[in-house]
Amino acid sequence: MASVLVVEDDQFVRSALIRHLTDASHTVRSVGTALEALREVAHFRFDLVVLDLGLPDLDGSEALKMLRGITDVPVIIATARDDETEIVRLLNAGADDYLTKPFSVEHLSARMAAVLRRSRSGAGEGPPSSVLRVGGLTVDPLRRQAELDGARLDLTRREFDLLAFLAGRPGVVVPRRELLAEVWQQSYGDDQTIDVHLSWLRRKLGETAARPRYLHTLRGVGVKLEPPAAPPAGEPPR
Repeated sequence: MASVLVVEDDQFVRSALIRHLTDASHTVRSVGTALEALREVAHFRFDLVVLDLGLPDLDGSEALKMLRGITDVPVIIATARDDETEIVRLLNAGADDYLTKPFSVEHLSARMAAVLRRSRSGAGEGPPSSVLRVGGLTVDPLRRQAELDGARLDLTRREFDLLAFLAGRPGVVVPRRELLAEVWQQSYGDDQTIDVHLSWLRRKLGETAARPRYLHTLRGVGVKLEPPAAPPAGEPPR
């Protein structure tokens, strides 16, 4: 079972969610504002956040952005907005899934189970996996640790997932659509999501798009990770 934070200002909806989740043996805490939610995640460990967008102090999309600044906890958005552009924007901003109100408790349970299953699988709760090595880069999917030339890399959950997925396919050009499906668990989206995370990852690997070492983008095709090329004889490594 999971530890869940419900962020919902409608007392009736909030009470119904708490009752349903508690009956399903989840541990539940609940708040009615975005600022209270930020305080909760700063002080307690949660497995999942159910976040309403129509909050009284901050719009839920802003709350999501602030949450993503301090935690990688999976977030399911609960919204009455059914505009596809808005939904894609929220997914690109870091939401793991969304539900359009009104929704049934059965639908919520199914979405929660899927998000938790992906999160726990990514956290290494499955069978042991071998350490991946690409040049001076070491990625341990089981412990969710990565090192570059012996120095520990401080990666977000999504950055690690992206790096581990590419490290498991060294030298292979992975199409962007496959990255969205496998890393973000999305069947649609835009390239900006991938580009932003690649930019952050490059910075932590000590490279840039103009001077890549490990991460190489093939415009219009995809992305590959491979060890840096050896410098010509007599030239010091960069």
